[in-house]
Amino acid sequence: MPLKILHEDATLVVIDKPAGLTIEQIEKELGYTPASPAGGPAHRLDKDTSGVLLVAKTPEALEEFRKQFRERQVVKRYICLIEGNLKASTGTIHTLLARSLADRRKQRTFSLSEPKVGRREALTEWKVLKRFEDPSTNNAGYTLLEIIPKTGRKHQVRAHMASLGHPVAGDQLYGFKNQRIPRGLTRQFLHAAYLKIGNLECSSQLPPDLQTVLDNLTETNGYTH
Repeated sequence: MPLKILHEDATLVVIDKPAGLTIEQIEKELGYTPASPAGGPAHRLDKDTSGVLLVAKTPEALEEFRKQFRERQVVKRYICLIEGNLKASTGTIHTLLARSLADRRKQRTFSLSEPKVGRREALTEWKVLKRFEDPSTNNAGYTLLEIIPKTGRKHQVRAHMASLGHPVAGDQLYGFKNQRIPRGLTRQFLHAAYLKIGNLECSSQLPPDLQTVLDNLTETNGYTH
């Protein structure tokens, strides 16, 4: 599958990653292998997450970009549809994250007051963009969010949303048993829409499969259920 390039220069290439591709597949497509290291992704997107992905072309650039991510100099914004009615219009989630002992595929949240050994700080800001009702049900449906992760932990957005009781729509790992799936959704509704590093800004439009899901829902100014 040809990769859509959003920006390219001597030190980096920014890709509009499609859902369904792993980071390893993208590295292979770009010709990056362990035997001939040239650079690589400066951050990660899950296989079923689409959107803006920054890839360094040289080891030196990769080190510099990762440093900027660690120091929170990079701005990232995601578009995310979650299950249910997140009643506040804005919010912040600040926890520790670590691998779950009950299910090692998942990350688990811990309060900041708990022991920090083996756990990493995770900070996520969010704001409501739209609220939807599912016309196929008789209850409150979904909330569309803009997510701004201030840190870059594995599964951070997915684990944080689930910890609020509002998992990402279509998330098979963090969603609850018998979680409702919006009509037309075949993956988790999570899209990396924007990235700013230094003076470079790149954006990715919501892909057609996710836009179709929103078109199937009914926008509402507030929930009545």
